[in-house]
Amino acid sequence: MAETKNKTDKIEREYIIPLRHRWSIVPRYKRTNKAIRAIKEFLVRHMKIRDRDLDKIKIDSYLNETVWSRGIRSPPSKIRVKAIKEGDIIRVEAVELPTNIKFKKLRKEKVESTAKDIAKKRKAEKTAAEEEVKEQIKTEEEKEEKKNETGEKKEAVVEAGKEMEKAEAKAEKHTTKAKSPQQAKNQRKGYNQSSRGH
Repeated sequence: MAETKNKTDKIEREYIIPLRHRWSIVPRYKRTNKAIRAIKEFLVRHMKIRDRDLDKIKIDSYLNETVWSRGIRSPPSKIRVKAIKEGDIIRVEAVELPTNIKFKKLRKEKVESTAKDIAKKRKAEKTAAEEEVKEQIKTEEEKEEKKNETGEKKEAVVEAGKEMEKAEAKAEKHTTKAKSPQQAKNQRKGYNQSSRGH
């Protein structure tokens, strides 16, 4: 019997529980049921459960399969278990498992680990897709901002051009006098003659 205590009042012990003298006194068709009950009674007595409540003993499914592996009529004569006491609850596991149950346990652990890996991969893909969507939204917003900025610049340029035209028109209005059609004709005629070299 090995005992270890942790800081959280967790007690671990290993026992070799004799079962034959308990199941040999019942009919053959009740032997394995009596063996399971004998495990619980042994642990209640040795792990010091004060009210002797068998419901506080939680048997591992692999331990249960080990006891039931040879059927209802011929359970094992003794079994080695590891008991872990946390508060009032005692969890019981088999120390040595038969090979078929070992492989079953390994297969179940492998399936669980692959399921966890798949879940992690899907979660990573989902977060990556969400990040891509966020980046696309961000780039679209940036493009819209650039368009708005260029649109504002164009509007500012157009407004500045209109203001300049108004200022030029105002300046021309005050500086130039309206010419008669004859004066305009003579002026054009003079430009034409000067361009010919006369």
